[in-house]
Amino acid sequence: MTTLKVEIQGIVQGVGFRPYVYNLALKYDIKGWVNNDDRGMNVLLHSNPENCDRFLKELEENPPVLSKINSIKITKIETSKNYENFEILKSKTSNNKSTIISSDIAICDDCIDDINDKSNHRHDYALTNCTNCGPRYSIIKTVPYDRVNTSMKDFNLCPTCKEEYENPTNRRYHAQPVSCSECGPNVTLYNNKNEILECDIEAIKSMASHINNGTIVAIKGMGGFHLVCDANNTKSVKELRIRKSRPAKPFAVMFKNIKSVKDYTNITKKEEEFLNSKEKPIVLVEKKDNTSLSQALSPDISKLGCFIAYTPLHHLLFKYLKNPILATSANLKDEPIIRFKDEVIEKLPFIVEYILDFNRDIINSCDDSVIQVVNNDISKLRNARGYAPTPLKLEKSLDKKILALGTNQKSTISIAFENNLILSPYIADLNSIESIEYFKRTIKTFKDFYDFEPDVIICDKHPNYESTKFAKTFKEKTILQVQHHYAHILSCMAEYNLKKEVLGFAFDGTGYGDDGNIWGGEVFVCDNKKYKRVKHLKYFKLLGGEASIKEPKRVALSLLFDSYSLEELKTLDSACVNAFKPNELVMLYTMWQKGLNSPLTSSIGRLFDAIASLANICHTQSYEGETGLLIEEEYDASLKDSYSYTIKDEEIDISSMIKQILEDKNKTIICTKFINTLVDIIIEISDDYKDLPLVLSGGVFQNKTLLELLISKLDSLNKEYYYSKNIPLNDGGISVGQIYSQL
Repeated sequence: MTTLKVEIQGIVQGVGFRPYVYNLALKYDIKGWVNNDDRGMNVLLHSNPENCDRFLKELEENPPVLSKINSIKITKIETSKNYENFEILKSKTSNNKSTIISSDIAICDDCIDDINDKSNHRHDYALTNCTNCGPRYSIIKTVPYDRVNTSMKDFNLCPTCKEEYENPTNRRYHAQPVSCSECGPNVTLYNNKNEILECDIEAIKSMASHINNGTIVAIKGMGGFHLVCDANNTKSVKELRIRKSRPAKPFAVMFKNIKSVKDYTNITKKEEEFLNSKEKPIVLVEKKDNTSLSQALSPDISKLGCFIAYTPLHHLLFKYLKNPILATSANLKDEPIIRFKDEVIEKLPFIVEYILDFNRDIINSCDDSVIQVVNNDISKLRNARGYAPTPLKLEKSLDKKILALGTNQKSTISIAFENNLILSPYIADLNSIESIEYFKRTIKTFKDFYDFEPDVIICDKHPNYESTKFAKTFKEKTILQVQHHYAHILSCMAEYNLKKEVLGFAFDGTGYGDDGNIWGGEVFVCDNKKYKRVKHLKYFKLLGGEASIKEPKRVALSLLFDSYSLEELKTLDSACVNAFKPNELVMLYTMWQKGLNSPLTSSIGRLFDAIASLANICHTQSYEGETGLLIEEEYDASLKDSYSYTIKDEEIDISSMIKQILEDKNKTIICTKFINTLVDIIIEISDDYKDLPLVLSGGVFQNKTLLELLISKLDSLNKEYYYSKNIPLNDGGISVGQIYSQL
């Protein structure tokens, strides 16, 4: 007989690992015990060596589907104790928390069967779950992941649920939110005056009726409330746009199942795989023409954000709905997703008429994840429900604790301790008091999870970012600042654990440069300790500063001012020029000449804006990235031509391209040749650094057409390259890069 102590770290709590270990021990006739602690899971094996080897082999090769093992430490111990059975022991706590919190997981097929089975005691119960599905991150206060540490603490189990909860062979064994209609939370329908109307399944039926009749409502999801209406009802969709002040930004649509998605879209096999996955993210897919879905969902865009019902409440609702539903985050502009019914009533009574709530509190709000499939693989646009918190395993254990605060846009935080790096879910843009409070609350959440007190705080170099200002409040800590675009490159290097020198292309909209200008078209030679800016888009002026972000025509006009006099401009046949009144042209030319409120930028994101205006497809945009989507819509893969440019010393000069665009009046030709030109620029620069692998990062590379075209070209040239897949390419990944600068 041999006795082994096995210590397992990773995502091993709240994912059915203890009952898995218990049943595996029974399978191989092993005695001993298993328990959780705040570092992970411990197992004691007492059996003959052959049985222990078989146990460990299966543990490593076929762990529970929701788990992620980061490390297994096996120690042989001497004992005189004679173990007679295998037990699941009570969790232990210490002062050294490090177990990884599991993300929220969509309802599994078994639980769907339960709520649809009239003979099951959970029939029509909207808050059922098991060890294979349901809320985790959104309901937990601290580790270990036990019921007492969740928002289910005050719900006492009925005899039936308790029997399941305590039976290691049951799939609800220690599923912390386990409950039923007898002992668990319940669903309640309110009007926007906070009056109770109905409860449980009758509330769900009534809410479905309101949606079918064209009403705009709010429904509580796993990590926050959605604003909801019938996705086929154009009147309702347009009314929601008016009430939410969201004139054109696409809305996501929730479907009953994958069959329904296929009725309305042309999805690939890989997109179907992600839509049907346990994470159930929003996936950007191609719309079918001439379906009953409202065209107002994503005007002028052929893509649609689709996701499948991911909670039991959603599945019950779809039993009574006629159509798919628009489902978007319930919030005001620049504020985070709302998690409490009373806040919906306080802030959104002019938007919604009814609210469907349940009394299981959301401790940690978490928005829906958004992905797209690029080159037949995942590319995350928003890393949240289902995927976050996102752990990365570090090669070496740290001797300090690090907190990285990210940026202002698409805010996230990351923490690092021991050999763990953990990325938070998407927070929000830090443009409101509420989003800043949510940002601070998320920091507190992760501190509470791990009793984490940072030794080092890392932030962006931008002096006006709220995240930077917050960093400066830590008077007694070491404060480090990492350049925005270097952090972009580092975030990708972190995903692939790259320490070697690379050629990094950081293309985005805005970032504070080392020279005080607004960078965004940068090429670095760097590793994870240092960087050198070797190329950048030639600076141009942003007329009116931030006003130019909302008015692409200003960016285009600035680029024209670089090549033409005011009098020459007046004679040009340009849609961009024609978008201004004569007196506006004179005023803006004066601003340009004197540099009044006209900061310099090298931003490729702003260049996209300019091209959209020059192509006459967008002179004023209502949401971030609109011009990129519209340019992508016009791309014609059959056109192989591109525009001219020059690269001299450090500058990428596209002035010749701007002049050529004025000669091309066709918007499809302009947009296609522009994207082709960006690929040409990247390839040409990479040829000057043949020994360096390419790293691509920044929000511009979220453009699927650009990225796939570039990937194809790089593959044909047999070049080594990397781009982020599981860490967002956009600013949502910057906090990871900030930490990687210290490894």
